Amino acid sequence: MSEQPREPGQGGEPQRDSATGPESPPPPAASGGSPATSEGVPLPEGVPLPGGVSLPDGVPLPGGVSLPDGVPLPGGVSLPEGMSLPDGVSLSAQALALAGGALTAGAGDPVPLGAAAESAGGHQPSDEPSADPEGLSPSSPVGRLAATVERLSREVRIAQAEAEGRALVELAKGVLVERLKCGPAQAARQLAELAEQAQVSPLELAVDVINQAARDRMSEVTDAFVAATRAADEAEAESAAVRLRAAESGVLAADDTQAVADALLEQALRPLGAVAVAIWAAGSDGSFTLAGSAGFSLAEARRWHYVPPDVVTVARRGLIEREGQWITSLGRTGLPSIGLHQHPDGGRVALPAGTGGRIHGVLEIAWPGPLEPQPPQIVRQVEALAELCAHTLETYTPPRGGAQEPRVLPDAAELMDLADGLHDPSLVLVPYLDADGNLADFRIQHVNNRFLDPAGRPRAVVNGALLLEAYPMAAGDSELFQRVERVYATGEPFRAQRLNLTALVDQVPLSAIADISISRHGSAVLLIWRIEDETARLASLLQHAQRLGRIGGFEENVLTGEITWNGQLFDLYGRAESNSPVPLEELPSYAHPDDGVSIRRFLRTLLHHRRPAAAAFRLQRPDGVTRHIRIVAEPVLDTDGRLLLVRGAYQDISSQHWTEVALAATRDQLAHTEQQAHERARLTLQLQHAIMPPTQAPLQVSGLQVAVRYRPAETEQLVGGDWYDTVVLPSRLVLLCVGDVAGHGIEAATSMVVLRNALRGLAVTGAGPAQLLSWLNIVAHHLTGAVTATAVCGLYDPERRTLRWARAGHLPPVLVRDSDASALPLVKGLLLGAVPEAVYEETEMQLAPEDTLLMYTDGLIERRDRPVEESLTHLLTTARSAPSTLDQHLDRLLTYSKSDTDDDTCIVGIRVG
Repeated sequence: MSEQPREPGQGGEPQRDSATGPESPPPPAASGGSPATSEGVPLPEGVPLPGGVSLPDGVPLPGGVSLPDGVPLPGGVSLPEGMSLPDGVSLSAQALALAGGALTAGAGDPVPLGAAAESAGGHQPSDEPSADPEGLSPSSPVGRLAATVERLSREVRIAQAEAEGRALVELAKGVLVERLKCGPAQAARQLAELAEQAQVSPLELAVDVINQAARDRMSEVTDAFVAATRAADEAEAESAAVRLRAAESGVLAADDTQAVADALLEQALRPLGAVAVAIWAAGSDGSFTLAGSAGFSLAEARRWHYVPPDVVTVARRGLIEREGQWITSLGRTGLPSIGLHQHPDGGRVALPAGTGGRIHGVLEIAWPGPLEPQPPQIVRQVEALAELCAHTLETYTPPRGGAQEPRVLPDAAELMDLADGLHDPSLVLVPYLDADGNLADFRIQHVNNRFLDPAGRPRAVVNGALLLEAYPMAAGDSELFQRVERVYATGEPFRAQRLNLTALVDQVPLSAIADISISRHGSAVLLIWRIEDETARLASLLQHAQRLGRIGGFEENVLTGEITWNGQLFDLYGRAESNSPVPLEELPSYAHPDDGVSIRRFLRTLLHHRRPAAAAFRLQRPDGVTRHIRIVAEPVLDTDGRLLLVRGAYQDISSQHWTEVALAATRDQLAHTEQQAHERARLTLQLQHAIMPPTQAPLQVSGLQVAVRYRPAETEQLVGGDWYDTVVLPSRLVLLCVGDVAGHGIEAATSMVVLRNALRGLAVTGAGPAQLLSWLNIVAHHLTGAVTATAVCGLYDPERRTLRWARAGHLPPVLVRDSDASALPLVKGLLLGAVPEAVYEETEMQLAPEDTLLMYTDGLIERRDRPVEESLTHLLTTARSAPSTLDQHLDRLLTYSKSDTDDDTCIVGIRVG
C-alpha cells in the first residue's frame, strides 16, 4: 500500500503535538481508498505493535491508524484489516524474512527498514516505497507489504517518543502545580506560555523545569553538558538535556532490565555513537548475569547469559576499578566480552553501577570503532546512566531454572542467627547512609556470644555502635574499613591471616593479631576475626621445637606416683600412648648394661641429693632399636624442702653421637694423612737439598767466576723439580746447565736427580750441547716414566772465552755487558720428553772480559697476571745495575724478583775475568 500525499487545503495544516512539537505524519489511506479520520482510533489494551511495543489504553496511534485483527503470516507478520494477497501471489522467502524481521523486535533481530534508513542517513526515510534489494518492484504486493511494514515501524517509534515526552511534560506540570499552588489546567497554560516566550518546545522547557526542581546527578550532568556545548551548538546542547531526561523517564517506566537497556541505547547512547549496551548483574560469588542487552544478537546474549567467578572480562575490570574501564580498542586488550566478534576493534566502556556505596552490577557500552578520549561532560553523562542502571539492578531477580541459579542470600536477621552459631568472634554490619544516600559508615548490628574485643570491652559497648566509632583505627594502616567497604560494594569476599587490629582505649592504642574473614550476605556484611592467643601460639611453637629437636618432656609426682609424658617421649621410647609411662626408678632396666653406673649416679644426685642432674645413656627400645639419649631433670621442693615432683626432658642425640664418631674418625684419618704428607715433604726437601744445596762452593776455574743460587718453594708441599749443575769436565771445558721438571713432589724431585746425573755422565763423552740435549731427551722419554722438562745447556772454553749453548724449551740466558742486559737470541729446541727423538740447534758466542752470563728457571720471573715477555723485561732492567761481585748480583735478582707462583728457583751466573 502507498500513502496518498496531503494536498494543500485538505484537512488543514499538520497538527503539532503539545508535548513533542514535531509534525505528525499524514494519515494513510484506508483499505478501499476511503481516507482515515484525523481523530485517531484507540488501540485496545494488550494489542501488540510492531517491535514488541504496547501503548496504554486510550492512547491513539499517529495519523489515526489502528491495528485490528489481521491475517497472520509466517514470521509473525499481520496484514491490516481488509488487505489480502491477490490470487496466485505467494510471498518469497526473502519477502517473508524482510517483513517478519521488520515487525519482530528483539536483541539481534534484523533492523526495520525505517530504522536502518534513519541510522544510515540520520533522517526519516521517504514515504515513497523503494525497490527491494532483491529487485522486488514497489508496485508488487510484496513491495507494498514491505512499505507498509516500514511505515508502521516508523510510526511506532514516533509514538514511543511522544509517550516518553508526554511523561516528562506531565512531570513538569506537577512541579508547577506544587510550586505555583495552582491547578493542572493553569499549570498546562503556564508551561505553554513560558515555552512560547522562550521560543523553545514544551518538551525542552519541561526538561529545564525538572532539572531545576530535582538538582540530582542527572541535572548536574545535563547542566554541565549544556554549558560545554551551548557556545558551539545551541540545538545540540538542548537535545542532550532532553535525551538524558528521556532516557531517565524510559528507565523508570521500564518494568525489567531488558527494557532499560533498550531505552538507554535508543535515547542516550546511540546519539553518542554507541551500537550496543549490556547490563550485568553482579552475584555475591563474583559471577555475572546478563540482566539486559540491546544491539547484540540473541544468540550472543544467550551465550553470555552467565559468566562464572574469576573469569577476567571487560565487565569484571569495570567492577574492580572504581573509575571504570575506558578501552580504546577491545582487540588490543585481549579481554573476552560479549559481541567481541561483531566489533573486535571497537571501543568499550565498563562502569560500575552502584548506589549507596554498594555496586549492583556493571554497565558495558560498545562502539563500532576505536573510542577516542571523551570530554569530561560525556564521561559524567555515561556515569549518570550507570547510576540509573543501579536502581533497576537493586531490585533485579535472576531468572530461575538456569544451570547457574544463584543461591538465596539471607537478610540481616538470618545472618545474625548464623553468626551466633559460629565458634569465632563475628560482627554483623549493616550500611549506614548519610543524608544524601551515600555510604558513610557501617553500624554494628550484632555481635555473637563468642565476640572478643581486642581492647577487652564488653559486648554491650560495641553492639549498636558505628564501626569507625568503635574502631577508629580501622581506617588506618590495617585498611580494615576499606576492606569492608570494598566487600560490600563488589560482593567479593576478603580473607587475610595475621592482620594487625588496633583499638583505642583511653587514647591508648592496643594491638592484636587476628585472622580476618569478610563476606557480604544480602544487604549486610559478616566480619569474622580470630584473635591469636599468645599462649596457644607459644604452646604450638614449643611442640614444633620439641618435634624438631626430638625432645620429650615428663613430670613425675613423687608423692602420688602420677607420671605425665608428652607424645614425643612415647615416640622416643617406642611405646604406644596407651601404655603407662616408665618411672625414673625403672630407668636402669631400659638402659644398656654398660650405662648402669652413670644412670645410678644420675638418680642419686636427683632424688637423694635433690639437685639437678644430667646423664647420657643408650636406651634399648622394645623394637630392638638402640638410641643414644641425654636426660636432664630437676627436683621441685615444697616450702619445707621436701621433694614433691621431678620434671625434665629426654633428648635423642643419636644423630649427634654418630656425627661425633664420624668426625672423630675423620680427624684421626686427617691427622694421619697430614703427618704422612709432612714426612714425605720433609724427606723430599732433604733429598733435594742433598743434591741441590742452596749455595755451592766456588768453582775454581782460571779467568772465570761461577756462582749459583737455589731458592726452594715457599710451601713445603710444592717441592719442585728445578735443578742446576756446574762442573769442570776432563776436557777442561766448564759444563753449565739449569733445568725444570714439570710438576711438584717426590716424583718431580726423583726425575730431576735422574736428568741431572744423566747429563753429567753424558758430558764426559765430549759431545756438544745439542747432542747432549738430544741424548737427555731419550732419557726423559724412556727412562723416567715419560716426564717432561725444560733445560739450557752450555760448554764454556776458558782459553778461547767462547760459549756453545743449546736449549730445550727453556728461557734463553741473559748477557750483561757493560751497562746493558739482553736475552740471547733464541735457538730451536723442543722440551725434553715430548717426543722419542728430537734434534736441537746449537750456537756459539764470544764473551768479553767483565761479561756476566745468567741462566735461570721460570720461578725467577713467572707471574700469573702478566705475560712472560713483560716479566723478562723486568729481569733485564734489574740485571743492568750489576753490583761489584757476582754473588751480590745473584742475590739482588732474587730480592727484586716479582714472581708470585711460589715455585722454586735456580740461578747460575758466570763472570769472565
